Amino acid sequence: MATLYVENVPDDLYEALRKRAKSQHRSIAAEVLWLLKMHIPTEKELAAREEAFHKLMEFRFTRTGSGELPDSTEMIREDRER
Repeated sequence: MATLYVENVPDDLYEALRKRAKSQHRSIAAEVLWLLKMHIPTEKELAAREEAFHKLMEFRFTRTGSGELPDSTEMIREDRER
């Protein structure tokens, strides 16, 4: 596993990071690692996102039944008339 050192962190940014880590009950190092994991996708994550996107696009253009989806305005009117 690699080691990362960061120098010249502005005081206000460090203080915000320290407060965030404390509020999450984590060390500053653990908080930085969590933030990196959440905001820097790996190649594996990017591939999974692309696959999910393609599945959604397939689903979006796949129609069942009559091929028409009901209009939400019509559905609301029907519901109000009940």
